[in-house]
Amino acid sequence: MNEEKYILAHDHGTSGSKAAIVSTHGEVLGFEFEEVPLFLPSAGAAEQNPDDWWNAMKKSITRVLDKNLVPIDDIVGFCNTSQWSGTVPVDKDGNHLMNAIIWMDTRGAPYVEKFYKGILKVGGLNIIKALKWVKITGGALSTTGKDSIAHILFLKNEHPDIYNKTFKFLEPQDYINLKLTGKFAASTCSIQVHWITDIRDINNVVYHDGLIKKLKLNRDQYPDLKLTTDILGTINKEVADEFGLNEDVKVIMGAPDISSAAVGSGAVRDYEGHIYLGTSSWCVCHVPFKKTDLFHNMASLVSAIPGRYLFTNEQEIAGGCLSFMRDNILYHQDELLLEEKVPDVYKIFDRIVEKVEPGSNKLIFTPWLYGERSPIDDHTIRGGLHNLSLETHREHMIRAIFEGVAYNSRWISQYVEKNIKRPLNPINLIGGGANSNIWCQIYADVLNRTIRQVENPIEANARGAAFIGSVGLGYITFDEIPKYIKYSNIYEPNPANTKIYDDLFQEFITIYNNNKKMYKRLNKFH
Repeated sequence: MNEEKYILAHDHGTSGSKAAIVSTHGEVLGFEFEEVPLFLPSAGAAEQNPDDWWNAMKKSITRVLDKNLVPIDDIVGFCNTSQWSGTVPVDKDGNHLMNAIIWMDTRGAPYVEKFYKGILKVGGLNIIKALKWVKITGGALSTTGKDSIAHILFLKNEHPDIYNKTFKFLEPQDYINLKLTGKFAASTCSIQVHWITDIRDINNVVYHDGLIKKLKLNRDQYPDLKLTTDILGTINKEVADEFGLNEDVKVIMGAPDISSAAVGSGAVRDYEGHIYLGTSSWCVCHVPFKKTDLFHNMASLVSAIPGRYLFTNEQEIAGGCLSFMRDNILYHQDELLLEEKVPDVYKIFDRIVEKVEPGSNKLIFTPWLYGERSPIDDHTIRGGLHNLSLETHREHMIRAIFEGVAYNSRWISQYVEKNIKRPLNPINLIGGGANSNIWCQIYADVLNRTIRQVENPIEANARGAAFIGSVGLGYITFDEIPKYIKYSNIYEPNPANTKIYDDLFQEFITIYNNNKKMYKRLNKFH
């Protein structure tokens, strides 16, 4: 008789749906991906269709279940993890009223700026209002307009018909759970970036009615709160039939991507850091205290682990810079289909980069293709290749992108270390970019830190969701997770390369300081 049980874990990212069958001890047996389109209909707008989410989810789950890797009867739980800081307005029947507004959308910025109106401003924030918010929530509304609450302010002001029809505003994480169970709920973790919850007592996170009132929003439009490990309910019969699951499968609340990745990386003890290198990136660690660095857009937020804080930040675009190079520069969409022309472009990039000297002939890439969140919260800055010359080749450009993304991670990690008052060393690296051995070495050299390449790094989010589900069902504890994590390689910094990168990193910072006013002039309406 098979004693092992399994979690159906779903990683709902910006790029698409990733479905995995994972043992209750974190072993990923099968993994399937289905792409989801992104819509950028106007300046500052970034949307996705929740129907596309669901259809992609159905396809990826069906494919992984059709592999017959485990008996269906042994799949006991379903746990989802989703992109964060998105907004799905739904009616009382759970129908979405429009496309989801996702984390890249900046259209709410004018309404945040209006909220912050006043004399005492620092970095666009009314310091008195911001500090009050920070004291209660751990953070404050971002002037970029990319927070969920900014999306809601945008709808209230520009689409009052949708706003008034909305029964609940849901994060993507909580919308998927609604579809699975028919129940409206948010976790104390997923609701965090609405900045309307009191997190001062990490064991009793609640809505703060005073903050909601100051924003002139309606408390009734927000779902009840649960812990990430709470069992929301059993899966709907219709959904179970659609996916081919048993009707007694339990749906665990789960957590958004940043928080679940922290669990899946294995860095679950205090001050153990990990870097996620995917479309976006972050450098985070669990901490035993509430702390906010308002000026560098990082703070202790509610962790996926109940009763714990996660010191959190986000780099807007990371691995997405390589997709940009592939699709917009090297292989434009008006050419032959990419799949026919270049079977695996990222492996080709790796081979090219391995042959280029560190420093890319002093070519510096800034990865700010859609503004930036951390360590500077500035939606007007833009990317670029700096110090181009007639000696520059395509190979230099590609390696410079790898290095530029790592420079930004170093920029973030410096402030993380300053706030936690200790170095992050070693650092676990996860996400699709961590599949690249050369990128792992570049990270070790640029950050001057030991990098541990987590095995199957692209599966870390799904693995984290499965771990959360496993804890919720009582199979393991969070403290046991590190013993289940395996590493493909360990990368130590090369002192000669680190010296080169130290100098170029300082110039990377100088590029921002010298050009931020220009970027603001050029992109003030974006």
